[in-house]
Amino acid sequence: MGIKSKKKIKDALAAVVYFLYEKGILHNRIEVCNIDQTIDELLRTEKSMVRFGDGEIVMIKGGDLMLQKASPEIAEGLRKILAYPDEKLMVTIPDIFRTLSDHHSASRQFWKDHLLFCRKTYEKYCDPARRYYSTFVSRGYYYAKDRSGCSAQFAKIRKIWENRDVVVVEGERTHNGVGNDLLDTARSIERIICPPSDAYGAVPAILDACTAYGKDRLFLLSVGVAAKFLAVELFRQGYRVLDIGNLDMEYEWFVRRAPGKIKLEKHEFVSEEANREAGYTAYLEQIKVRVYNM
Repeated sequence: MGIKSKKKIKDALAAVVYFLYEKGILHNRIEVCNIDQTIDELLRTEKSMVRFGDGEIVMIKGGDLMLQKASPEIAEGLRKILAYPDEKLMVTIPDIFRTLSDHHSASRQFWKDHLLFCRKTYEKYCDPARRYYSTFVSRGYYYAKDRSGCSAQFAKIRKIWENRDVVVVEGERTHNGVGNDLLDTARSIERIICPPSDAYGAVPAILDACTAYGKDRLFLLSVGVAAKFLAVELFRQGYRVLDIGNLDMEYEWFVRRAPGKIKLEKHEFVSEEANREAGYTAYLEQIKVRVYNM
């Protein structure tokens, strides 16, 4: 059977499965709040947030990601976090069970395929008694068929850290808020720079760097799968922590009115020299700790 034929069969199966979800024939017991409800909860409360995207669900099934190798330990840890019992830690998952009508066609097909292969993982490991929140809170631009609401959503998101002392925990290429005003509402910004790949192995060292700060700090995490484990542990220790994933990238696409996914120049700057040449001196001054893989 050729590739095109296999794709047609896969797409047809995905369409059928999604139709059954939309019509309620496949019963969805998982409650997922939408983006605005998720943002409003973050604004209204001091809750923390841990984010599950498609990648984390794939890892629960034992699959590798581009920047993190799978292991049984990671998979089991993610399963536990997905059903974390304390509601003060908001767990987000993709809001894809009720409708994909607000997604553009490519995004709609992606999530139909995802649901085809991963729906049983959600059904098995999500707690039907728990209220989940939307992972699209940090991926609210690319997927949207109608992007007219993005400006208001990003404006509300920027209020979450308004006048807060923020610690950004990120990879060396990420550059959250660098070259844009995403974090400009914060009172102060300090950064902990983490390994660009397989950061899970560095979680104890990253955690040590984080807990050197007082509990008045708001932590923003962008370290892939490692962020899930950091978020839970920091939350347990009394910190407010938000796993924001690729929020900065989505914000850059929004600011540039990008028609789709585009590469960002700042992701190529790794060395101190390259960052200085790019004019990112303030970013370099904000870096307080660098954590490396052993």
